[in-house]
Amino acid sequence: MKIATFNINGVKARIEALTAWLEEAAPDVALLQEIKSVDEAFPREPLEALGYNVETHGQKGFNGVAILSKLPLEDVTRGLPGDGSDEQARWIEATVVGRRAVRLCGLYLPNGNPAPGPKYDYKLAWMERMRTRAAALLETEEPVVMAGDYNVIPQPEDAARPEAWTEDALFLPETRAAFRRILNLGFTEAIRTRMPQPGIYTFWDYQAGAWERNNGIRIDHMLLSPQAADLLRDAGIDKDQRAREKPSDHVPVWIELDA
Repeated sequence: MKIATFNINGVKARIEALTAWLEEAAPDVALLQEIKSVDEAFPREPLEALGYNVETHGQKGFNGVAILSKLPLEDVTRGLPGDGSDEQARWIEATVVGRRAVRLCGLYLPNGNPAPGPKYDYKLAWMERMRTRAAALLETEEPVVMAGDYNVIPQPEDAARPEAWTEDALFLPETRAAFRRILNLGFTEAIRTRMPQPGIYTFWDYQAGAWERNNGIRIDHMLLSPQAADLLRDAGIDKDQRAREKPSDHVPVWIELDA
């Protein structure tokens, strides 16, 4: 089972790039972030034509997450538990059924800038809610994959120029500590496990020639429960997508599970 995550940065603006990647990479499941579309306006037809079942959790103009799956999806839920007043569309869950069932969580973690401030407070509170949900998922003892745009630079080697990020919400010590609290529950970080070397990035800003100078950061992550980690066969990053026409500023990240 090939599972990918991709911050598409506007699904309607990049539907041609998305469908081209889906045809080329052929993931069984793709988790999308920043679809920037309400559910009713999501461009389902070209994705369904490729054989994907489509589940969305959108809102107008920003945020929004989706699951595309060639395999059956069961028990789809929307929204991160723990705050009934939170209206931002950043979390979607479903069980995908291949040779065995895997619980998928697609997430778009808050950016948090400017920090300090209310947006950063929201980011840290959201991460604590995520930690609580992650702990509950571990208790099921089922394969669980939590994948998406975490807006977290975990370590200095995950940025080409870490010194440029020291005051940014993505790299503040409190952010990285909150990420480690989730990871240390017992999750495996797939890309770091398979690609431990520095210089592995998933995001390059559109400005200042960041792509051309390889001034990137690694903020798109796939965390696996012990049961999912036992099934891990491979993991990678489709870096070449950033050089395509009208690209997202993120690139797809993927894993292959024996499932």
